[in-house]
Amino acid sequence: MAEHKWYVLRVVAGQEKKAKSYLDNEIARQKLEEFIPEVLIPSEKVYEMRNGKKRVRERNYFPGYVLVHADITNGEANHVITSIPGVIGFLGSSTGGASKTPEPLRQSEVNRILGRVEDVDEFAEKLDTPYIVGETIKVMDGPFSGFQGTIEEVFEDKKKLNVMVKIFGRNTPVELNFMQVEKLD
Repeated sequence: MAEHKWYVLRVVAGQEKKAKSYLDNEIARQKLEEFIPEVLIPSEKVYEMRNGKKRVRERNYFPGYVLVHADITNGEANHVITSIPGVIGFLGSSTGGASKTPEPLRQSEVNRILGRVEDVDEFAEKLDTPYIVGETIKVMDGPFSGFQGTIEEVFEDKKKLNVMVKIFGRNTPVELNFMQVEKLD
């Protein structure tokens, strides 16, 4: 009976997807699914406003790391994982020799990481642009589209802003949500 545990794999930063792709292909090619059932890049989807357009991008929680659910007591599985291009090695093992076996994640850590990933799937995306009081913004959507204003208050939990917009020469307080505004550079 194979004993599967979660391990953290160090990879070249920015090449997490490439390393996961290589690993998935190699696992399928050598029919090692029994020993390495899952490879995961913990990430979240975030919204950002660019040039007045809402964009969704994926952001890694742990850049430079990939999680592997594997039985590394199988020498072939261990070799496949560590010989993938872009993979530096297991976190918690000595880089010099293969004598020290890597330290698996505790179940509480795995639950926390996987729970965070599932929460993101459940609640979709979150906005990646934190706003600061006093910052100048441009209204991109709604009746005040095209106006510029200054942020007076930020309500992070509701994803809303109180903005002071100059309308007909007078400062007027307006409540807008994060998706209606864009930062001015």
